[in-house]
Amino acid sequence: MDTFSWIALRAADGVGPVLFRRLLERFETPARALAASPSELLTVRGMSEAVCGSIRSDACRRFAEEECRRLERTGVRLLTFLDAAYPRRLFEIGDPPPLLYLRGMTPLWEPAVAVVGSRRASRGGLMAAEQLSAQLAALGVRVVSGLARGIDTAAHRGALQGGGVTVAVLGCGVDVQYPPENRELADRIAASGCIISEFPLGTQPLAEHFPRRNRIISGLCRGVLVVEAAEQSGSLITARYALDQGREVMAVPGPINTRSCRGSNRLIKQGAQLVDCVEDILDALALGPLPVGGQASLFSDASQGVPSSLTPREAALYELVAQGPRHLDEITAALELTAGEVSAMVLGLELKGLLVQLPGSFYSIA
Repeated sequence: MDTFSWIALRAADGVGPVLFRRLLERFETPARALAASPSELLTVRGMSEAVCGSIRSDACRRFAEEECRRLERTGVRLLTFLDAAYPRRLFEIGDPPPLLYLRGMTPLWEPAVAVVGSRRASRGGLMAAEQLSAQLAALGVRVVSGLARGIDTAAHRGALQGGGVTVAVLGCGVDVQYPPENRELADRIAASGCIISEFPLGTQPLAEHFPRRNRIISGLCRGVLVVEAAEQSGSLITARYALDQGREVMAVPGPINTRSCRGSNRLIKQGAQLVDCVEDILDALALGPLPVGGQASLFSDASQGVPSSLTPREAALYELVAQGPRHLDEITAALELTAGEVSAMVLGLELKGLLVQLPGSFYSIA
């Protein structure tokens, strides 16, 4: 992977996830986008003279050189949305991050449930988050949260106690210890799961970063469980993202006279699934009942083999793409078929829900 070009293009002022994807669709690679002329860049929808100038400037290239050195020094890995390890569910949201910084192990991402809530949670709320997360993790369900104080911390701790995998999504760089008291917890998470962020290394935890972080938390998951949320809680932002993304929203009920429960109780009044045991979560997400230790059957992974309904040609195409995202031209050359034949097969597999198109005419298994 051309790490330098991916970082440089993303670092250009004004190039957010949506414009990055349009640039990749137009030029196929970040390197070609960086080398494009102003007239070529301005053909991309949403491009302005200012952003064009930023892409062609030395500033983003200098940043990319420094960031590549930092990655090598810290051992942090970079996932692009053309990598096989990139979480497929993020393609279902409107603005998937082009880059994810990852500290720790690269997990199988499925199935996953987000557990979020108040930073100033009650003792009962903390116990509920920890217990439910431990039970989910013991069943092989990934527990995703934001490593914040309160419910997030309890969710991560519970998942680790359950012997499962937990994923922390940060509103800062993955090398920044925030909150500082969770340093040891972060190390434990990275040992068996991972810590991810779309923000470059060294990025500080600014308030405006956390709403952006929340869309990734919900985007990774089949559903979001809110455990204690005040009426103006960031957890409700995550719940709104979940609704927009077509995810299930669930909430643990709390005492009516407790401020930290008003937001989560209101979610239930508005139709969120009421949760008072882990079976409620499994039922809401069509995951249960699941046997302890049987998590391998939960994963949607290429290792499960080629669907038996495919023709020999379709099976060959599927096996090729299952090894990692492939460009349409690469598929055509590998299968020694005509472009028309491959295009028809790809379309058929997309309609069957087996393939998904990525930016730049790349394809991945769904």
